[in-house]
Amino acid sequence: MLGQLEAFVEVARRRSVTAAAGALHVTQPALTARLNALERSVGTPLLVRRRGGVRTTEAGRAFLPYAERALQAVVEGRTVLTELQRGTAGHVAICASPIVSTYALPTILMRFAETHPGVQVAVRTGHSEEMIELVKRDEAAVGLLRSFNDADVEQFTLYEDELVLVVHPAHASRDAVRLADLAEEQFVLFDRASSYHELTNAMFLEAGIAPRSVMELDNVDSAKKMVALGLGIAFLPHVAVAEEMRSGTLRIVALADRSALRRPIVAVRRKDAGTPLGATAAFLALLRDMRPELQAAASATA
Repeated sequence: MLGQLEAFVEVARRRSVTAAAGALHVTQPALTARLNALERSVGTPLLVRRRGGVRTTEAGRAFLPYAERALQAVVEGRTVLTELQRGTAGHVAICASPIVSTYALPTILMRFAETHPGVQVAVRTGHSEEMIELVKRDEAAVGLLRSFNDADVEQFTLYEDELVLVVHPAHASRDAVRLADLAEEQFVLFDRASSYHELTNAMFLEAGIAPRSVMELDNVDSAKKMVALGLGIAFLPHVAVAEEMRSGTLRIVALADRSALRRPIVAVRRKDAGTPLGATAAFLALLRDMRPELQAAASATA
C-alpha cells in the first residue's frame, strides 16, 4: 500500500506517469501496476490518463490530501523510531528503593535529562522487595535497589552503600569506639521494614549487646534530625548524611572492632528482557558511567 500511495501522490503532483516513474526510480509498467492496484483497493478511478498527461478525478482530488498525510505520517514514524533507537526520544520506566530515590536518583535523573531531554521518565518508589516485583512484572524496565539473589533478574552493582555511626558533633564519644561501648546509648533506628533496620539489629546480635534504649522512626530524615538534636545516635547510610558531614551538624564515629558495614546497590532488569534498546539502553549506559561518582558519595572511606 505504501508504494501505491507514493505512486499516486507523485503522479498527481507531476501530472505525468513518465516523470513520476523517473522520480521513484521504477519502470512505467511497474508504476502503472501500483496505480491500478490502488484504484482497485479504493474502488474508484483516481486518475484520468490522456495524451497530454494525467489529471486527478474528483475522487482523486478528494483522496490526495489523505494520501499525502499518510506518507508524511510514515516519514514521521520512521524519525521517531530512529530517535528511539538512538535513545534521544521515547519513554523509560524505573523504580527505586527509598534511600536510592532520595539521595542518588535526583542526580542520576538530572544528568539523564541533560543528555536525553526528549525521553520521558516514569518513576515509582518503595522498598526493594516491592520494586524487584515491579521489574519482574515488567512494570519497570530498570530497578535501583539492594542486591537480591533472584534467578529471574540480572543486575550490576552501582555502588556499595556504607552504613556509618553518626552522633551529635558535641557527643562525648571518641573518633573510634568499640560496639560494646555503645550499649548504654540511646539508639535511633528507622523504617522497621527496611534492610537497614535488619542490618543494625543483626550487628547488635552478633556483638552480643542489647542497647539500653531504642527510638524507632519511620524514615531516615527523622532519624537524622533526632541525632542532630542530640537525642540519640544512629547507624545511617553515608549517602544520606554526606551533606550533614560537610556542614558539621553530624559527626561520624568509626567502629574500632568492626569493619565497615557495606551492601551493594544494584541496577536490576528482567533476565528475559533481551538486549536493551533506545532510552533504556541510554539510561543503563549512564548508570555505568556514574558508578565512580555514586560510590564516592556512598562511602565514608572512598
